[in-house]
Amino acid sequence: MTSHSLTAERRTDTKHSSLRSLRQSGRIPAVVYGTQTESMPVSVDAKELAKVARTGRSEVFKLKVEGSSDLDVIIKDYQRKAGEWMHVDFMHISANKPIKVRVPIDFQGTAAGTKVGGVLQHQETELEVEALPANLPSAITVDVSNMEIGDKLVAGDIQLPSGVTLVASPEELVASVTASRMATEAQAADESVAAEGEEAAETAAEDNNE
Repeated sequence: MTSHSLTAERRTDTKHSSLRSLRQSGRIPAVVYGTQTESMPVSVDAKELAKVARTGRSEVFKLKVEGSSDLDVIIKDYQRKAGEWMHVDFMHISANKPIKVRVPIDFQGTAAGTKVGGVLQHQETELEVEALPANLPSAITVDVSNMEIGDKLVAGDIQLPSGVTLVASPEELVASVTASRMATEAQAADESVAAEGEEAAETAAEDNNE
């Protein structure tokens, strides 16, 4: 568990006009839900939310709600627009019950294939896993330094921390290294020149035999 905490205020007015005013005042509308509590509309300070969210979406922290006991929560989902927080869903969790969550992938290293004209593509930036709250990592580190052109990395290839199991399909494509367009065009041009050379050689050989 983390020592981070966030203070929330209950809200009763959910009209669009009220939500706009709330955001303009520097607060973000949110909802707390979970198996141990009814859905609870709240609002949180935008700057304080940004500080907590910076540690990772799967990080467990305390949500201090006025008139209620502190709740252990994670950021289950959120909406952002032009880099600004618009809405957040907090999920109330239990310390002894596994939860499913999408954890950010931290790609490390420089793919070997990119050093010879390849391009590293990230098909996924998060991975769905399941674990007890205390075992949830803030990010999953993936080393791509050994990936060559043509290599693909699927979810099942990723080594997960102890106590964390994969929920996503093992065949889910996470990253790949492909030849750049320029390299592909250059290869095609080389093959074309080679083919023309072979054709010219064959023609010359036929002429000599006649």
